[in-house]
Amino acid sequence: MSTFLLVSGAWHAAWCWERIVPMLQERGHKVIAPDLLGMGPEPTPLAHVTLARWADQVADIIRSEAEPVVLVGHSRGGIVISETAERVPEKIARLVYLAAFMIPDGATLLGSAGGRESKSAGGLQVGPDNTTTVTAENVANTFYNTTPPEWVQRASSLVSAEPIVVFTTPLKLSEAGFGRVPRGYIECTEDRAVTPDLQRGFQARLPCDVVVTLNTDHSPFYSAPEALVEALEQMAAVDAT
Repeated sequence: MSTFLLVSGAWHAAWCWERIVPMLQERGHKVIAPDLLGMGPEPTPLAHVTLARWADQVADIIRSEAEPVVLVGHSRGGIVISETAERVPEKIARLVYLAAFMIPDGATLLGSAGGRESKSAGGLQVGPDNTTTVTAENVANTFYNTTPPEWVQRASSLVSAEPIVVFTTPLKLSEAGFGRVPRGYIECTEDRAVTPDLQRGFQARLPCDVVVTLNTDHSPFYSAPEALVEALEQMAAVDAT
């Protein structure tokens, strides 16, 4: 059995994993799904949040685990897990990028977003405190376009602000840290936020040894939880054999 540590994407927090956490636990896995600093109910002011602080937070959680974890990052969570791997590569069995930004050393999320290929930008609202929020319409149309309506409504009620600084921070990665950790990618073919072309571009630049394709929107944790759980188990099984 594996220990999964799940890192949510932009504007989301641990609530987004609520459908898959019990499924993984029922199959005998340990699951850790933290709220990143400042996200969801976590009280840290967003003005104090940086990519480095998020990576340090996740690395500290991993250090407390007896066995290496399967570290999963969704969307923006991809840059968080990459930075975390740089800190504790020996404590991570595998990185799993779920429709996520998997970008190289020195790159930024904003610079890697593909311009017009990423369709979420039109629904962003920039606040005076260097944060962004997403409109309810954008949540439904961009992130949850194959998700049942009741779950779309729940997500729309729970998304929160995101610090812009994370989007513009260059990653600091090395072959000795991040580069030594096996990585896999879970593609989402109906994704309107991180488009399939963009996802495959990430893989072309940073190849993965395992790729699983889901015919879902950007958010399979709500739209296809059973399929996502199977994909995560498939990722973990590669390193258990």
